[in-house]
Amino acid sequence: MNYFTRDSAKRPCLLIRRDTLKTPDGRETKFDIIEHGGSVIIVPIDKDGNLLFVRQYRHAAGMDLLELPAGTLEHGEDPAVCAAREIREETGFAADKIEKIGDFYLAPGYSTEFMHVFLAQELRHDPLEADADEFLSVEKLSYAEAIQMVERGGMPDAKSLAALLLAKSHLQTK
Repeated sequence: MNYFTRDSAKRPCLLIRRDTLKTPDGRETKFDIIEHGGSVIIVPIDKDGNLLFVRQYRHAAGMDLLELPAGTLEHGEDPAVCAAREIREETGFAADKIEKIGDFYLAPGYSTEFMHVFLAQELRHDPLEADADEFLSVEKLSYAEAIQMVERGGMPDAKSLAALLLAKSHLQTK
């Protein structure tokens, strides 16, 4: 069973499928899986060593969340190209140095979404127009401040938590 949603250009942007699998003891079970084309998350570092986060309303959570910039891959798009575009759209900065530092499945229990993590440095002001449905504000935090916020439960966004962990060895944590 497949369910599609379509964006305004009538392209499929989400597919939910139901798989039937046999368990090791011979029973059958069903899994509903969200098929997702993949995404990127960026850890932007400014010249002062601060990380750039975006705050935005997330309807599913019912609240504003502080997150690292992120976005969905276009069909067939190179993740580095997507990361370079998304950082400009969401923060207004371009990165002269962008490096892949890891990747992970966001929610493998029900989704195929695979996220590519990039460290973005040597930032310069070079904005792109934000997506029409995004209303973002940029906030700067040191890595230490971000970790303190995480430890207090103030950053309940899984992709940002995973990206911060992957970035740790690449950052100076004074």
